[in-house]
Amino acid sequence: MIGAGFMGVAHSQGWRVAPRFFELPLQPEMSVLVGRDLERTRTSAECWGWSEAATDWREVIERPDIDVVDIVTPGDTHAEIAIAALDAGKHVLCEKPLANTVAEAEAMTDAAERAAARGVRSMVGFTYRRVPAATFARDLVAAGRIGEIRQVRAEYLQDWLSDAEAPLTWRLQKDRAGSGALGDIGAHAVDLTEFITGQSVSRVSGILETIVSERPLLGESSGLSGTATAERGAVTVDDLALFTGRLSSGALASFEATRFRTGRKNALRIEIAGSTGALSFDLERLNELEYYDATAPAEEQGFRRILVTEPGHPYVGNWWPAGHMLGYEHGFSHQAKDFVEAIAEGSAPTPSFADGLHVQRVLDAVERSSNADSAWTAVD
Repeated sequence: MIGAGFMGVAHSQGWRVAPRFFELPLQPEMSVLVGRDLERTRTSAECWGWSEAATDWREVIERPDIDVVDIVTPGDTHAEIAIAALDAGKHVLCEKPLANTVAEAEAMTDAAERAAARGVRSMVGFTYRRVPAATFARDLVAAGRIGEIRQVRAEYLQDWLSDAEAPLTWRLQKDRAGSGALGDIGAHAVDLTEFITGQSVSRVSGILETIVSERPLLGESSGLSGTATAERGAVTVDDLALFTGRLSSGALASFEATRFRTGRKNALRIEIAGSTGALSFDLERLNELEYYDATAPAEEQGFRRILVTEPGHPYVGNWWPAGHMLGYEHGFSHQAKDFVEAIAEGSAPTPSFADGLHVQRVLDAVERSSNADSAWTAVD
C-alpha cells in the first residue's frame, strides 16, 4: 500500500479484516507500507499490521513478491504510480477520484486496458457502492421496484472546513487535489447515483464557489494535523459545488457537494423518485434504506424504513446477527473481498478505471460549465 494517511488506515482495516470474515479464494498478505517518512511509516506499519515499511514506491512495485498495489496517496501522484504498477504487472486498487485531470485518467485507463490483456486487474475505490444499503438500493432499482426513474437528488454534505481559520492542507490546493469539494466528495455523489440507477450523467450545468479564499499555513514539520502559523496561503479549489445533471434516460438529477454545511458531518444522501416508488439513503444512517411503494393503497402509503442487517442483504450474511449494525469501515472489507475475488476469477472488477474516467469527465464538465456561467456542458 502506497500512502499512510487517513485512507491508509481505512484500507488497512479492510485488508486485515476481509479474510477473517469472508472465505477468500486467495489470502492477502500485508507486505509493505510505503510512506514519505520512514520512522513514521514504520510506526504505522506496526500498528496496522504491515510486515515492512519503505519510502521508495518505485522500488517496491518492482519486487517479484508484490502482486497487488493499493494507492491511497493524494491525487497528483495517482497516475504515475498506477501506470508504473500496471506496467510492472501488478493488480492495482486506486482511491477516488481516479486522477486530478481527464488526461491523467485517460492515461491510467489506457494502461489498465493494456494490463487487462495480460490478466492484470485494476479497480477504483468508490467504497460507498459497497455499503449494504446502497448495494441493496441498486438491486431494488434493477428489479423494477420503483419503476421508471424520473428524478434524482444527490448531495454530500460535510462541515469540517466551516471554520475559516482551519489550516491550509493539501486538499485545498489544486495542484495536489485537482479540485475541492467537487472531486473529494462530489465524485462519490456522482458515482453512487450512476451505480444505483444504472444510468450515466451525459451533460451538466453547474457552479463552483470558494467561500474562504485564504487560510493559515501549517508549520513545516507539522504534517496534516499540525499547528497553523501566522502566515496565510491561497485556497485554490472549490468549497461548494452545485450542479444539475441529465441522465442517460433523460431524467434530471441535482447534485451538491460542500464542506461548509454546518452541522453535517458525513451526510452522503441520495433520493431516487420513480413512477411506482422511491428510495432514500443517508450515509449518516448507513444501516437503513427508506422505501416508498406508490402502488400500495393510499391508506398505507408512506416511506418505510428497511433495516439492512438481514443475512439476505448484500454482504451482511458474513457479519453479525440481524440488527447488529455495520459501520463505515465495513465497506473497505467488502472492497478488498470483491477485488481479491475478481483477481482469483480472472474477471474485471468494478468500478473499473474506465468508470473512474467517466466520473472524472463529469467533474471536468462541471468545472467547464462553471467557467461558462453555468452553461449546459456535455460530458465528453
